[in-house]
Amino acid sequence: RVWATRKSPWVDRLASGWLIKRFIDREAKFVWISRPSECPKKAVGFDYDGAAFTHVKNLVTFEVLLASFGLDEDPALRAIAAAVHFLDVGGIPVADANGLATMLKGAKERARSDDVLLAEAMRVFDLLYSAYRPAD
Repeated sequence: RVWATRKSPWVDRLASGWLIKRFIDREAKFVWISRPSECPKKAVGFDYDGAAFTHVKNLVTFEVLLASFGLDEDPALRAIAAAVHFLDVGGIPVADANGLATMLKGAKERARSDDVLLAEAMRVFDLLYSAYRPAD
């Protein structure tokens, strides 16, 4: 599937892209759009007004995706969701949120395109997920 979101992604869109690629659609391709009207007809939109998956009430897109795909029971994903929520819309402070923001800022400074930025963010979220997962 093709997934579409706004250009210049930041924490919620980057985390959502990671979640989509790792847990929802391993073959996902991403399109970066300037406005909703640019969304390709068959693409699944996320994190913009009118998208299939976007903020709902007090939930950010990452949290909406977790709930929509039955992933909200994973404690590691819930921990990431708390940090993403705090960084995107505020609320309850999360200990690792500032470190996550710093890592993503570094990735954004180095990335030459949104695809490269997502690839860098994928590594950051993979490491965070590994750190939060309970030992087997």
